[in-house]
Amino acid sequence: MNTILICDDEPDIISALKIYLESEGMNVVSASNGKEAVEVMRSNPDVQLILMDVMMPEMDGIAAMAEIRKFSNVPIVMLTAKSEDADKVMGLTIGADDYVTKPFNPVELMARVKSQLRRYTMLGSQDKADDSSLIRIGGIEMNDKSKEVSLDGNPVSLTPLEYDILKLLMTHAGEVLSPKDIYEKVWNETVLGAESTVAVHIRHLREKLEYDSANPRYLKAVWGHGYKMDGEA
Repeated sequence: MNTILICDDEPDIISALKIYLESEGMNVVSASNGKEAVEVMRSNPDVQLILMDVMMPEMDGIAAMAEIRKFSNVPIVMLTAKSEDADKVMGLTIGADDYVTKPFNPVELMARVKSQLRRYTMLGSQDKADDSSLIRIGGIEMNDKSKEVSLDGNPVSLTPLEYDILKLLMTHAGEVLSPKDIYEKVWNETVLGAESTVAVHIRHLREKLEYDSANPRYLKAVWGHGYKMDGEA
């Protein structure tokens, strides 16, 4: 059974989301502000996805996401109002995986939750891979069956979005992909601010995969065009 954390300061929102999720056989835990959400995540390793409101007292959703990303890669879906476009972009750059706009469409909500859970479950799979599921470029090795990544033999922990961006670049090694191309292929939608969102995720990948992120060996920027994985690294 999947365990979902709902973080919102409105009890009615928590109740409605709980009904949707439990009707799909999911277990639900809740928090009323970002500080509580961080505490729940530190104490409950069973949580597999977070639905996080942006505007909350004590600690807002953006700050809570930043704190949670220091120790957890579970998918985070933001709960936002239609007028909070800037918060959506900021949340995606900090570490959110998706967002759902209030008032909720139950069908859309569950589709996004299930999509993120599938992605996260695949990332945690421990199945062994055959050679056809291994992708290697220099010291980076990606096992696409077990969803594991290593650098020079050392495991690297990636969020689901980071994994998907890296896979896209590795399977198109040497090819320049624009931020718009990357965003549309990984997020499966278009959005204003794709350039800044993708740039932040590339920076996070460099911090994890480059010994000198200021002078990257693998993840190269082609100024004015986009990014590429150096196939000869």
